Amino acid sequence: MSESTSNVLSTWARNIAPSPTLAVDAKAKALKAAGEDVCGFGAGEPDFDTPDFIKDAAAAALAAGRTKYAPTPGIPALRKAIAADYSARGFGGIAESQVVVSPGGKMSCYLAILATVSPGDEVLIPAPYWVSYPEMVKLAGGVPRFIPAAPGSGFKITPAQLRAAITPRSKLLILNSPSNPTGAVYGEAELRALTAAALDAGLLILSDEIYEHLLYDNTPSLSPALLAPAEKAANVITVSGFAKTYSMTGWRLGTLVAAPEIARAVADLQSQTTSNATTFAQYGALAVYEHPAKARAALAQMLARFDSRRLRLWEALNAIPGITCHRSQGAFYLFPDIRSFGLPSSEFAARLLDDERVAVVPGSAFGAEGHVRFSYATSEETIEKGLERLTRFCAKLRG
Repeated sequence: MSESTSNVLSTWARNIAPSPTLAVDAKAKALKAAGEDVCGFGAGEPDFDTPDFIKDAAAAALAAGRTKYAPTPGIPALRKAIAADYSARGFGGIAESQVVVSPGGKMSCYLAILATVSPGDEVLIPAPYWVSYPEMVKLAGGVPRFIPAAPGSGFKITPAQLRAAITPRSKLLILNSPSNPTGAVYGEAELRALTAAALDAGLLILSDEIYEHLLYDNTPSLSPALLAPAEKAANVITVSGFAKTYSMTGWRLGTLVAAPEIARAVADLQSQTTSNATTFAQYGALAVYEHPAKARAALAQMLARFDSRRLRLWEALNAIPGITCHRSQGAFYLFPDIRSFGLPSSEFAARLLDDERVAVVPGSAFGAEGHVRFSYATSEETIEKGLERLTRFCAKLRG
């Protein structure tokens, strides 16, 4: 970076890292646009269309002229519906005032961090982690501290690991279950113990549950807020959204549920940044609660396809000499171990794209060298073609 550029850019801009997952997806799309046959496993978004009943509701809102500013925390009907849904699921009388709708789950996470983390505060992040967590923490002036979760533990940390990582400066623990990038899901006993360890130590918990409905093998949906003692539940911030569950990534609608003081702070921060999430998009999301049978049917159809792809890809990856892969239970990712090939994950991914036109994300982007992330939110045809190419690529590496 030139001296003139460094003088122009802020400390935040100079130190922020671009999203590697979006970079991989952009490169794959650029190759496709140039006429290349690329098998893309990089994108973290469903390849299905948004269900028609949601699109119809947004179109009706547009036709009705619902195109003006909305209340900063979200339109009242949607916040009321979200609060009722959480309350019905056992979250303990969630009020509309505790709900904030933001322009995407990513913004919901970022605002939660901004609302609770001061410069110098430490934020504990299990690794592998979603690429944006540490960058968000740094943008808030906080210090990310990583807790490594080994493949042998199913990519999950233990309460003992958490307690060992806590210092007097620790403020917040970020949990993501189901996980991006591993698809790992904490069981009830595991999550209850981890929640207790964090809350007993005086930490806040940011629970990113954007994949909460994408679960397989009869795995239950769990949340720290449900497992926390009633007197400490207010220290859990729950983030979710509509992007993954209903294939609404481009709609940019995230949700946050928190104690009143935190929710108000998040809304105030949002009022000075994005104002509100897109008004007519919120009416589309409202249809999820107004038509629950249609929502359940749409989700079930998508889940069935995802599950079939998950099992096919998992079995095929483990059949490739040199690759081992943990069986994920949630989201739409697999995180195979490629250490036997002796290449850094970034080089493995770059050569795989250059040589075979298969796009994956290197594990180094997620704080887990020696792995790569495959998203099976892509067609069965792409999966089969990609597996054939990957098998050929790995055979060449093994000589």
